[in-house]
Amino acid sequence: MKLLLTGLSHHTAPLEVRERMVFSADSVPQALERLRQMAPAVKEAVLLSTCNRTEVLLRCDDPAATLAQVRSFLQEKSGIEKSSLDRSLYTFWDLEAVRHFFRVAASLDSMIIGEPQILKQVKDAHTCALREGQLGTILDGLCQRAFQSAKRVRTDTAIGRNPVSISYTACELARQIFGSLVGRAVLVLGAGRMGELTLQHLVGAGADRIFVSTRRYERAVEVARRIQGEAVSFAHMKECLLQVDIVISSTSAPNVVLKREDVTALMRKRRNKPIFFIDIAVPRDIDPAVNQVDNVFLYDIDDLQRVVDDNLQERKREARLAEEIVEKEVQAFQTWFRNLAAGPTIAAMRKSMHDVRLDEFERFRSRMTSMTPEQLAVVEEFGRGLVNKILHRPMVELKKSMNGNASPGQVDLLRRLFGLSQEAEIDSPPRAGEPRHEGAPQAPVSKAGNEQHDA
Repeated sequence: MKLLLTGLSHHTAPLEVRERMVFSADSVPQALERLRQMAPAVKEAVLLSTCNRTEVLLRCDDPAATLAQVRSFLQEKSGIEKSSLDRSLYTFWDLEAVRHFFRVAASLDSMIIGEPQILKQVKDAHTCALREGQLGTILDGLCQRAFQSAKRVRTDTAIGRNPVSISYTACELARQIFGSLVGRAVLVLGAGRMGELTLQHLVGAGADRIFVSTRRYERAVEVARRIQGEAVSFAHMKECLLQVDIVISSTSAPNVVLKREDVTALMRKRRNKPIFFIDIAVPRDIDPAVNQVDNVFLYDIDDLQRVVDDNLQERKREARLAEEIVEKEVQAFQTWFRNLAAGPTIAAMRKSMHDVRLDEFERFRSRMTSMTPEQLAVVEEFGRGLVNKILHRPMVELKKSMNGNASPGQVDLLRRLFGLSQEAEIDSPPRAGEPRHEGAPQAPVSKAGNEQHDA
């Protein structure tokens, strides 16, 4: 296939290396152009760069020689000493490169398995390469098959259905308790980062009345302004509890902020209207005994972590099913690729052999002047039939190749035996605005909708 994929990710490189390798979206077109300058054998290229990975997927005439040039390109970008950078880089060739790219698009290689952001990032990388004229039939087909594979993983497995972050899990538990969070009121106690993340998820799910209370009122005003909420002095926090449905507590207080007797009295005033406490402070802000009060739901950081751990295990089980889907799609791409080479070869073999037949017929025509038109037609029919008989066995072998049943290199061998060009007619990428080769089989186009944007 003459495919090469090299790069680094959170599996192989620490953050201080990854952050020096990130290409901004605006810089990718120039980076692709620079890559082609440094590696002239490259015919097609895709550059994927996220906070957790930077990878270059290429099709080139001389993959082994091109690898050194691509690594020089990455070293130039990062400024990291070559021997140090090489320890963080991985390389995949041909079908292994396809398999890795499919796994990346399906989020099976992500830091959090099943996260939805990576597919959008892969689509953006494909769009940029296509716009910049860096894609031809093969890598475009590979990307389209990767999108289809990722869509199947999302729809045919539950790999992305269970939250695996503390903040999002808290939001999902609130949704289970209240059914809908639209119009719900939230009180944030303290100004911790985890509390803000949880609040963002709750607002995204429909909660629209936000109160913020901290021991330092100025800090409450600052946080409330940022999230378009209302600051409440800590002295009036308990009165505010009468108005809200959800409480996120993340103060740095050394002792509990709400005791059981406080919540018991609160529930009498609320007439037992349900309330959900999310205590993500360490040490805890809310007395664990409040969970014994009717219509009070309390989850602390350990409770949430247990849910997250259970969900992670479920995602890992689903990932095994996803791997099977990806493997089938990899094999389907391999068959498509063989079709790509076999189709033009079949046409070229027929044309080449029948051109020989016609040339020979013309060469001997001067010796057949005494033959009638009917006799000449018989001779021509004989020649055509003889060529078809000679081509029969090679055609059978090529059709095996198109069905994925041929041995590697069989198409190349037949092209050499019949003196055909070693490059398939669809080998070079079309220029911007140029149509694809009419004889090239097309990879199925994914109909997947736009995915959520990931960080």
